[in-house]
Amino acid sequence: MVTPVTNESPSASGSPNKTNIAAMAMVTTLFFMWGFLTVLNDILIPHLKSIFTLNYAAVMLIQFAFFSAYFVFAFPSGKLVEAIGYKKSMVAGLLTMAAGALLFLPAASVPSFPLFLTALIVLAGGMTILQVSANPYVALLGPEKTASSRLNLAQAFNSLGTTIGPKVGGLLILSGAPLAASVLATMSESQVRAYRIEQASSVKMPYTAFAATLIVLAIVMSLFKLPDMAAEHKSDGSGKHGSVWRYRHLVLGAIAIFVYVGAEVSIGSFLVNYFGQPDIGNLAPVAAAGYVSFYWGGAMVGRFIGSALLQKIKTGTLLGIFAIMACLLVCTSMLTFGQIAMWTIIAVGLFNSIMFPSIFTLSIEGLGPLTGEGSGILIAAIVGGAVIPELQGIIADRIGVHHAFLLPILCYIYIAFFAFRGSHRSKGA
Repeated sequence: MVTPVTNESPSASGSPNKTNIAAMAMVTTLFFMWGFLTVLNDILIPHLKSIFTLNYAAVMLIQFAFFSAYFVFAFPSGKLVEAIGYKKSMVAGLLTMAAGALLFLPAASVPSFPLFLTALIVLAGGMTILQVSANPYVALLGPEKTASSRLNLAQAFNSLGTTIGPKVGGLLILSGAPLAASVLATMSESQVRAYRIEQASSVKMPYTAFAATLIVLAIVMSLFKLPDMAAEHKSDGSGKHGSVWRYRHLVLGAIAIFVYVGAEVSIGSFLVNYFGQPDIGNLAPVAAAGYVSFYWGGAMVGRFIGSALLQKIKTGTLLGIFAIMACLLVCTSMLTFGQIAMWTIIAVGLFNSIMFPSIFTLSIEGLGPLTGEGSGILIAAIVGGAVIPELQGIIADRIGVHHAFLLPILCYIYIAFFAFRGSHRSKGA
């Protein structure tokens, strides 16, 4: 059994004086795993689009089903954390994710798009439990003033997973050559079914391996001695409770999480198809998937840099600057073609980097005993990853992929507002 490296005592404010390094390292592995598995949706989208001959609005149900699970399971997950604590909740989340990964096997065997969506919902349900427990847990593992920096560091390893995921997923899942819809239209029903079974089978081996990894990680987590931080959410000794909804910065922060996740997921979801456009990159799906890794890799690099910058720059200020830069890059991509359009949209990943952890820590600041409930609201807001990509899919079907990126631009404008104005705590809160 592993024991923590440090043995902190709480400060007067209730926060530990030092960061628990061993616990931080263990929990960070969870960030890596859910990042890796989440980004595989970007590979599943073009894969299932070709298998089932779906339009953009229909295939974006992948993201809709996946991220809607956050909204459905966030509040029950918060209750679960209250009932059994952080550690057991994390183990439960890992096992639920493993069950979701295993459901890909029957979905591919049929094959059935609704079954794929069901598997993704279960997988996302497990991730929701991890997010509700792990994000505030990392924030509580050290001094309050460095919570944003600490969460950015953990999210950097989440981005390591999202960087590796598209490359690995592209090689394993997109290895077959998809047939055009016009070719499928000439085939008999039995031939189409055989083709779909063959193409869908490429997900079986990867997701079986993912399930096994998640189960092993759950066992290791159950044996690891994590410090009990539950008391941090129960009482701050002030007797000041009330409704969590009275905190204006939390409510505005939940909207910021909604639009941030929506923008990031929308961009990532369309990249393979975007880079395949003749006037953008004219790339085959496997080659395009490799470039998607640069988008998520930028987020990883940005989070390592951001973790250092946040030691010296106010969180709100840096968040606002990054939101403006992301907005300008998306505008540039929409107004250009070829390599410029490709690399400017890829560069958005660098500036997405600090957004989630920075919005999260700014939003839960000062909530005291309501931190757990506030965390549940913020995680529920990840449903933006379901709604905004679907809206962008509808727009893309009407005006094309290139100009559908107007929606993320609006999202980044709101994030800049939250950073400079909306994140300020109201008086008495």
